[in-house]
Amino acid sequence: MDSVGTLPPDALSRAVIEIEKHVSSAGWDQPAQLFALVPTEELLRAEPQLAAQLGADDASQPLTPVAQGELPGGVEDEHLADTLGRIEWPDGVTGCALAIERIVLPAAAESGLDDVDSDAELARMAGSDPRRHEVRMVAAVLRAGGRFGAVRLRAHDEDSAVLTGVDLVPTLCEVLSLTFEPSAGSRSGEGPGVDGMSDEEKP
Repeated sequence: MDSVGTLPPDALSRAVIEIEKHVSSAGWDQPAQLFALVPTEELLRAEPQLAAQLGADDASQPLTPVAQGELPGGVEDEHLADTLGRIEWPDGVTGCALAIERIVLPAAAESGLDDVDSDAELARMAGSDPRRHEVRMVAAVLRAGGRFGAVRLRAHDEDSAVLTGVDLVPTLCEVLSLTFEPSAGSRSGEGPGVDGMSDEEKP
């Protein structure tokens, strides 16, 4: 899109921080949530009423996140790529973001789980490990290739302790970029779109 070139360098990072704060305001133990990122100036020009509903009354925030709701189907690590790969965004969407909670273990703890057979048993053992960290990750990508992420630890649940960076959640960003792959077009209709943007709420 032509507007991508006019976005300020910090547009994606600002959108990620806004989404992370919005999701965190509702507390923990939430399902994975997907957001479309739409250029605010284009939204104001093309859909002023929708922009007002989303709280994007001016272009001070370059990208407006539009909540798409929970992801359909399984969103465990082994299903996430397949779920996202079935999504196709319309041209008006410049980027997208995903907020998801995970349990992270240190490398020493993960090595002891290599022989676990079932996913359910793996989740049970990881969830009961005293060395675990519960985290919320927000990953965002632009159609043009930009990436940014944020991580909040449940044990340090403060805005000032949120980690952010371009390379913070590279794997999640890589998977999220699948939603902009041309091959997704052959599977359109199987995942969420943004047809119902007017019914969504801005973070």
